[in-house]
Amino acid sequence: MAIDWIGFSYAAAIALGGFMGYKKKGSVMSLMAGLVFGGLSAYGAFNVSRDPSDIKVSLLASGVLSVVMGMRYKKSGRLMPAGIMSGLSLLMVFRLLLLIMM
Repeated sequence: MAIDWIGFSYAAAIALGGFMGYKKKGSVMSLMAGLVFGGLSAYGAFNVSRDPSDIKVSLLASGVLSVVMGMRYKKSGRLMPAGIMSGLSLLMVFRLLLLIMM
């Protein structure tokens, strides 16, 4: 059983980003979204650690986050935080799809 360190790191980055949005701007929505998507991503990483072909939860969380943050980036044009999170999420989607192909 190999631990999905990349998936857990991604989940921690999402949760930390939500916390930083709350800390800097007082955004409760950012905190809640960070905790929900970070928790879903951590659960997905746990599932991938147990069974590398079980990517459903991780793929759903990173896919939704890449679309939502991509739309925010397109609307605002600001790299931080929307551009970085959409890029990380898109990389995670590609990684999961490559994982299932192998």
